[in-house]
Amino acid sequence: MSICFTASRLMKASEVREFCAKLRNNPALLLATELAAKEKIYQRKIAQSV
Repeated sequence: MSICFTASRLMKASEVREFCAKLRNNPALLLATELAAKEKIYQRKIAQSV
């Protein structure tokens, strides 16, 4: 499975590797992370339209 994520802050390479390892080992965490990112995008779109 191929996953692409963007960081909201500057991360060290070791942090990125650790985060990716956690996601590979726990699909539920991946889903939660994806939903949180989509929620933030949705909130930004609503704020821009008002």
